Amino acid sequence: MFAASLGGGLCLAVGVSAGEPADGQELAQWVYDRPEGDDAVQRGRMILDGPGRSQRERSFYEYRLQVEAEEVWNLVRFTEPSDVADTAMLTRDYPDGSTDQWLYLPALDRVRRVASERMGGRFVDSDFFFEDLRDRKVHQDEHEYMGREEFEGLPVFRLESRPVEGDNSVYTLRDQWIHEDSHVPLRIDYYQGDEEPTKRLTVQALEQHQGYWTVVESTMEDLQSGHQTRFLVAEVVYDQGLPQDLFSRSALSGPGRERAYRP
Repeated sequence: MFAASLGGGLCLAVGVSAGEPADGQELAQWVYDRPEGDDAVQRGRMILDGPGRSQRERSFYEYRLQVEAEEVWNLVRFTEPSDVADTAMLTRDYPDGSTDQWLYLPALDRVRRVASERMGGRFVDSDFFFEDLRDRKVHQDEHEYMGREEFEGLPVFRLESRPVEGDNSVYTLRDQWIHEDSHVPLRIDYYQGDEEPTKRLTVQALEQHQGYWTVVESTMEDLQSGHQTRFLVAEVVYDQGLPQDLFSRSALSGPGRERAYRP
């Protein structure tokens, strides 16, 4: 393994590819099955910027728990600035592809369920939709392997994924560039029915922490408005043994029990 800094700004460790997938279904399964630990906690910053938008920065912690093979619970808690402090989002993704999401708004001191039809709504005014926070299952899409390419000088697999049922996604196509070694998507173009993508997710930095590939810098861009939301991860800790009650509706209104697990 060796560290590489690439012309487009992407930094990661580069290794040897595990081979070529037989088809899109197998490649999509590789991406979904890549090791991410039994649980993880990240400390990071969200930076919102772009034309006509004053730059805003938010600090957050993100907690993830692998409950079962395809059941994932995720909690995002903002800590700064004061106008968003303690705002939290809880997402529970189930093996059948269904999702429950709740948003805690401290100003109202209430937990509000996010309706499934709001999956195209923007998460805390960012360029991420509520759907982007969900753990999408392989069986929810039809996958087409488009062959090998290069992205920022790195070997990647090209994968196109379209929803099996159109009403379970706001996107009609996800065009993905998958890093051959880590199986992490380094770029995803999101389409919403048009010939051109409306959003683009790009990974700028990918590192190994405790043996797990970890995206430590990424940007979601609204290609129509030019607005961007950057995620910068400062610290991450895997496999602490996070308790399930950390991911309950009752825990949303108080961050106290989370603090013992923060890096």
